[in-house]
Order: sequence, then C-alpha cells, then structure tokens
Amino acid sequence: MLVFAVIFISLACVTYTIGVWAEKFQNNLKLWHVLVFWLGLAFDTTGTSFMEKIAGGGFQISFHAVTGLSAVLLMLFHAIWATTVIAKNNEKWKRNFHKFSIVVWVIWLIPMASGMIQHL
Repeated sequence: MLVFAVIFISLACVTYTIGVWAEKFQNNLKLWHVLVFWLGLAFDTTGTSFMEKIAGGGFQISFHAVTGLSAVLLMLFHAIWATTVIAKNNEKWKRNFHKFSIVVWVIWLIPMASGMIQHL
C-alpha cells in the first residue's frame, strides 16, 4: 500500500506543480489548468487515503496532519475558485489567479516535505 501512496502523492505533486506554474507562465487561467488542479486534488486525496490506512486510520493531531488537512482543503477551495473564475470568464480574475495559486502550492508543499522528513 505504501507504493501506491507514494505514487499518488508524487502524481499530485507533478500535476499540481505543472498546473500552477503553467498558469503563472501563461499569465492567464485556462480550462486545462483547472482540470489539472482537480486531477492533482484527486491524486492527493487518493494518496492521503492510502497513507491514512497505513497509519491505522483516524486523524491524529500533529504538524503533518494539520498542515496536510489544511493543504487538501485549500486545494479543494482553489479548484472550486478556479472553476468559478473560468465559468464567469472574468479576464481580470483569470490574469490574477496565479497569485492565489502559488500561495496554495507553497502551502501544499509544507505537508509533503514534512511527511518525507518525518519518515526518513
């Protein structure tokens, strides 16, 4: 099960990073970015579910758990907001969305790094 957890978390990192930085470099939110955000969220949620099963289930208060839950909730909000921006087709919002994306991405990296460090 650990192999699947690592694969899905790694896929989340790759897809989410591609989506966030492609949006930043293109300086405009596009539909394919939104789809990649949702895909990254799906990979992250799947990988997190595997890791929760490995850990014995249940939420335990720790730095990694709190930042991880916060990151998943932020990713969900990010994907919903991106979907809203695309649906409303507001050009100003689309051009400025990357500022929010980068903040969410950096916050998402915290539990990823803490999980890796915690299990060295």
